[in-house]
Amino acid sequence: MMTALKSRAFITITNEIAIAWIGLYCLAVVMGFGRFLFTATLPDIMTQLSLSTTIAGWMASINYIGYFIGALIAMFVPQRLTWRMLLLWTVVSVVTTMLLVVPNMSLNLWYVIRLLSGIASGVAMILSSSLVVQSFSHERRSVLSALHYAGIGVGISASAVLTWWLLTLGYHFDVIWLVAGVISLPLLWLLYAIRPQSSTSPESQASTLSSSTLQPPKLQPSHSKPAELNHSNQRISVQQTYFNFKRSLYEAASGHTKAIVLLSASYMLAGFGYITSATFLPVMATQRLTTQSYAGLLIWLIVGIFAMLSNPIWGALAKRIGEVKTLMGLTILQAFGMFLPIWFEGAVGLYGNAVILGLTFVGMVSMTLTLIKNINPAYSNLLIGLATLAYALGQFLGPLVTVALAGKNDNFNAGLLVAATGLIIGLVLLLWFRRQAVITA
Repeated sequence: MMTALKSRAFITITNEIAIAWIGLYCLAVVMGFGRFLFTATLPDIMTQLSLSTTIAGWMASINYIGYFIGALIAMFVPQRLTWRMLLLWTVVSVVTTMLLVVPNMSLNLWYVIRLLSGIASGVAMILSSSLVVQSFSHERRSVLSALHYAGIGVGISASAVLTWWLLTLGYHFDVIWLVAGVISLPLLWLLYAIRPQSSTSPESQASTLSSSTLQPPKLQPSHSKPAELNHSNQRISVQQTYFNFKRSLYEAASGHTKAIVLLSASYMLAGFGYITSATFLPVMATQRLTTQSYAGLLIWLIVGIFAMLSNPIWGALAKRIGEVKTLMGLTILQAFGMFLPIWFEGAVGLYGNAVILGLTFVGMVSMTLTLIKNINPAYSNLLIGLATLAYALGQFLGPLVTVALAGKNDNFNAGLLVAATGLIIGLVLLLWFRRQAVITA
């Protein structure tokens, strides 16, 4: 009887479509809540905690530098530990989301929580994509991957709807974060259900534990040589890991260094470019659209809806004209979107920016990662990790530059102008990358 109950509790999900939906849910949690719920709740956080724009910008950047660290960690995760590390860091993401309900936290504790949340997002984003996408058959990979990556847009939309709903009920950011954490909890069970078949079952783990505890401990010799030898082996293992990584990096870049540098630099500027809107768009709406209740959340919801729709659209276009041309078009479109709030102070500029931001940023991520993976497919995980590091660095710098330029009046126009300039420079690098790819071919 107990065995039957355990087998029901710990089911295994192998259906491709179900795994794609679980991947969508995972990205909605670790990205939509772990990263972008901060944007939706930022106006309320600033009001309730009496935060300046500078501190708000640092809170955002701390999360993004955490994403940078998370991407770095993910690069060193062995394939056999992908699922375990994904589960671990998803737990961290959920816990750090729920911790923001704690009242009267110090600013330093906020920084620590947002840093850990960013690390969890970086690790889980890369590892979930690796685990989920690799489970798809070749024939259905394109469609199901689009469903998986739609989780980013779903998470953004969910963060806007959740914030809007609870604010209208009279609650504030603390309850919003708690509810988001509760909504995220079923994901942990679902991730366990898609564990690799080789993973040890709870029953076998319990059996192993029982047998080990019944055995008397083995006595060690009194001298310390085994401990020293173990320490030496650990040191050699760390050194060997470093040398293996260095050799893999050399082999991955051999003959492709210029293309990798150009594409990564362009991707860093893309991260720098979009993050100004992705962080401060609701705050700008609250400043400018004072007669519209919850304008910032409506605008953020629009970003999420168009982010959900964008990936299939740009994927279809890339099949016709190629990823490079599609990425260049998206870069031009996003740069144009950054100018809209500068040209139009009212609703037209902000809503136009929201639509273009949602349409472009997920597509730019997808196109860039596809391109850099194809430079040297044998080292795709390493190259994706390097590109993600560059993107995270751009995201870290973006809010800091924006708040530095905002001044005492919190005018974000200068930040938008710098963001657009960065995207234009990124476009030039893409043109150079395209030429380099043609020469190499």
